[in-house]
Amino acid sequence: MSPPTRRRFPAATPPSSRHQTPPATPAGSAGGGSPNGSGASGATPQKATLGQRAARALRREKKKYPHDTHPGLIPGIAVDEQRVRYGTDPLVFGVAAVLILGFVAWGVFSTESLKAVSDVALGWVVTNTGWLFSALIAVVLVFMLFVGFSRYGKIPLGVDGEKPEYSTFSWVAMMFSAGIGIGLFFFGPYEPLTYFMTPNPGEAAPESAVALHKAMAQSFFHWGLNAWAIYALVGAAIAYGSFRRGRVPLMSAIFTPLLGRRKTEGVAGRLIDMFAIVATLFGTAASLGIGALQIGRGVEIISGIGRLPNAVLIGIIAILTAAFIASAVSGIGRGIRWLSNVNISLAIILVAFIFLTGPTLFLLNLIPSSLAEYLSDLLHLMSKGPSWGAEAADFSANWTVFYWAWWISWSPFVGIFLARISRGRTLREYVQYVLVVPTLVSVIAFGVFGGTAIWMRMQGMDISADGAPESLFFQVLDGLPLSTITPLLAMFCIAIFFITSADSASLVMGSLSQRGKPHPDRKVTVFWGLAMMGIAVVMLLVGGNQALSGLPNLIIVSALPFAVILLLMMVALIRDLQTDPLIIRREYATAALENAVRAGIDEHGDDFAITVEKTPHGQGAGADFDSHDRTVTDWYQRTDEDGKPVEYDYESGEYADGWTADDDSAAATESDDGNGDSGQDRGSGASGDHRRAPVS
Repeated sequence: MSPPTRRRFPAATPPSSRHQTPPATPAGSAGGGSPNGSGASGATPQKATLGQRAARALRREKKKYPHDTHPGLIPGIAVDEQRVRYGTDPLVFGVAAVLILGFVAWGVFSTESLKAVSDVALGWVVTNTGWLFSALIAVVLVFMLFVGFSRYGKIPLGVDGEKPEYSTFSWVAMMFSAGIGIGLFFFGPYEPLTYFMTPNPGEAAPESAVALHKAMAQSFFHWGLNAWAIYALVGAAIAYGSFRRGRVPLMSAIFTPLLGRRKTEGVAGRLIDMFAIVATLFGTAASLGIGALQIGRGVEIISGIGRLPNAVLIGIIAILTAAFIASAVSGIGRGIRWLSNVNISLAIILVAFIFLTGPTLFLLNLIPSSLAEYLSDLLHLMSKGPSWGAEAADFSANWTVFYWAWWISWSPFVGIFLARISRGRTLREYVQYVLVVPTLVSVIAFGVFGGTAIWMRMQGMDISADGAPESLFFQVLDGLPLSTITPLLAMFCIAIFFITSADSASLVMGSLSQRGKPHPDRKVTVFWGLAMMGIAVVMLLVGGNQALSGLPNLIIVSALPFAVILLLMMVALIRDLQTDPLIIRREYATAALENAVRAGIDEHGDDFAITVEKTPHGQGAGADFDSHDRTVTDWYQRTDEDGKPVEYDYESGEYADGWTADDDSAAATESDDGNGDSGQDRGSGASGDHRRAPVS
């Protein structure tokens, strides 16, 4: 018998077997053959019905693969290789703008009626759909663990062979920056102290040793794995769609495998993008509102002028809004990024300062034991809700459901941030780092801030969660050395987090309202910046003197539609992953090896080798896979800016008409250097810079 022939296929370059005829093996072949001459079929595969096989054969005769390339040989498509015409979507922008302007006008001119309606809406949502938020958080965490540690974990968020854009250290550092924001300084000491004084019903006696650990575990629960699983889902879906499937970075584009391209570019897709904009607006505005409250409280403490009226707080919001709009529409973006990096360093210094000058030994004992308590109680914490009684229902509505809604409302924004910095990573690596690193950041930050606040109360110091929550962080600093300097540092950090967060959020919303445009027009960016300011002001007016009373109502109600979208997003993402080229190749490889080994042992015992040869139709490695199905071929058909099919060579990576990504980059640069407000431009969807996006 002649020695077997061996063929090596490069990972990303289609080999000569791109032909329309599936591979097969002649009778009598060594390793790949079967006794009856069916080649790699070996043990007879489960065969399709006669009608199915006839339909497949007819498709093969009538239709070729796009660009003569089998779907299993596509190396992936990055959005910056695509030809896209961007521009303001009048329906998305117009409807969202009208709704937001109407809401702001309602809040300004009839605050009491808005508060009454929001209270009623909140009651209905919490009573009837609170279970949805809790169930969603649990399901998304399990889903992301499945994606990361199943066969899909090896799929890259990029084309085959693409290296990560950032080193692991830089990637982790930017992810670390996403885990720190305004909410850290506001809720860091306040939330654990609140749970220590008034524990989750039925968990512990107030201000006991058990309450201490339960309070920390509850805080970790709200800011840990479950929260970041939401962000990880959106980020993975955006990154996979943009850098592996070549879609624009829109929320609607994620649903292409579920709804089809026509619907995602139609009314259904536009509704998804509108809901994403609205959710982002309310979530970001809430962070800006509490940031303004805390800065205002810092001004009160340092100046000693007493309680500031709402007018002054609105003035603070206006000043900071002007600062972030200036950074978003001008050429000082690099300076803001530099300032953001410095700000992160100062935040770390603040954490380290409190740790070293505060109850260091107490914290060293508390943080590890609280982390263990959190992990051991995770399932119990996820199950605690209205079924545990009226008190548990109230606690869940005021805290847990509020947080889940807040994370959901931030997920479009933070998801784009995570997608932008994670290009080139595998899904497994992405899931591991995105879930673990920010969770550890939250554990350390809340452990230090919250643990110190609780320790001060245990020592008899005059510190309580019953007062204004925006004051608590400054009370903690007041009990430590350098109490005249550290409040200034804290106010600076909060202000910069305000500017960088709002800057990035306005750019993301601009992109969502301009069909994924990497560099949104200035007028659109300014509009969304002012809209954020308006909603933050309305939240302050609705909340009155109680900082948190206006937040749950508006955030929970606004996040409900996007919670449903996230459920469908999991279905869409898994459908995409099931037909990924890497998965197709692995299924072919598994079938071919299994069949060939069985046939080899049956025919030759120990003495056989495996070859790659032709088989008759329906008896090879892809016997049970229809490689001509439009669901696995349409996505890699290249089109021009008008959506018309164009020729493309996947081996050379060139368009037949000579178009390159550099052509669009130059055109986009010229447009930006002009007035920055063009209604349409063409360019690569991956070039937008959304890395300045710390999460609240």
